[in-house]
Amino acid sequence: MSIEYSLVERGNPGNSNSAKKWYAVARSQGETTVRDIASRINQMSTVSTIDVMAVLEAFFQTVPDELADGQIVRFGDFGSFSVSLQSDGADSEKEFTAANINNVKVVFRPGRLFAQAMQGASFRKASATLPNTEAQKSLRSGKKS
Repeated sequence: MSIEYSLVERGNPGNSNSAKKWYAVARSQGETTVRDIASRINQMSTVSTIDVMAVLEAFFQTVPDELADGQIVRFGDFGSFSVSLQSDGADSEKEFTAANINNVKVVFRPGRLFAQAMQGASFRKASATLPNTEAQKSLRSGKKS
């Protein structure tokens, strides 16, 4: 298996006079559902698909609760999940309140298993090049260019 990529031409946002360059962008080959993952686990183990799905459902309910309690959730060589905050700045520490926090993000940090899998990945160029950045932004926002 390989990771398919397309090329997109981008300018330097810090210097509009610099020459544009071409960059790789990963292209999805589709989606894998929880049921698909459960079926694959079932095929390589003695655990039924239903039991795997029950464990995964418990995982989906438990991990967010742990993160909301301020925990880093570690899964050994698989990786870890943690919380990151974004906030507006305050002029002083005393002026800062929780209201300054405007976004909470979940961060996944791949572990050794992911690093090894990605190091061995191969790449295949897609047959078509992606449209320019402005066209991509329009597509994402639902506007036609």
